[in-house]
Amino acid sequence: MRTGEAVEIRYELAGLGSRFLAVSLDVLAQFVVVIVLLVAYALISPLIARFAFGKNLGAWLIALAVAAFFVIFFGWFIVFETWWSGRTPGKRALGLRVVRDGGFPIDPGAAVIRNLVRIAEVALGGYTLSAISALISKENKRLGDFAAGTIVVRDRADAVPDLDAYLSRRLRADTGLAEGDRVLIERFLARRAGLDRTARARLAAQLAERIRPTLLASYAHLDDESLLEFVTRP
Repeated sequence: MRTGEAVEIRYELAGLGSRFLAVSLDVLAQFVVVIVLLVAYALISPLIARFAFGKNLGAWLIALAVAAFFVIFFGWFIVFETWWSGRTPGKRALGLRVVRDGGFPIDPGAAVIRNLVRIAEVALGGYTLSAISALISKENKRLGDFAAGTIVVRDRADAVPDLDAYLSRRLRADTGLAEGDRVLIERFLARRAGLDRTARARLAAQLAERIRPTLLASYAHLDDESLLEFVTRP
């Protein structure tokens, strides 16, 4: 994904193994929730039978239980992926996330589509079609991903650099670099790793061209980026 500021963001695609483990954890969690509900129903059903219209109330509870099981097994992924920004409990445990093609966050429509297709995938072979699709796809996509335009990536949380501390470093006194130029250069150096190679070279050239006439020496032996590093080095 490339932003308007020419910052390139790269994602690592999740493999079939990690996705299978994430689904397995989600299914296990679903069964735990179902067991808890069944135990709760078994405990309260004798109490329900004592009341008038107990049979009717029991029938309603059974209908609600069937609806709840459907929501648990098929709404689980939709709800969590919508409200947890593409993560379910299983994906979160494995460090995975669903995003749109291009790296954008998943939206509710995409979450619904990919998980409605999941129902068909389970019904037609219990994720066998999903595994085959992921194996032959360059982006490890299952059928639901193709339908919704999504991919599953590894969710990495990179440390945010302390820019204020970086900019507060002492300036070399023997270069003649102005304070305003120092701030511009320090900001470039702090962000350069995330810039596209062409944009990085262009910005370095512009900054070097700006400061060379103001320095106490020409430093002609240094290329643009090396010059920027040298004049801001403590």
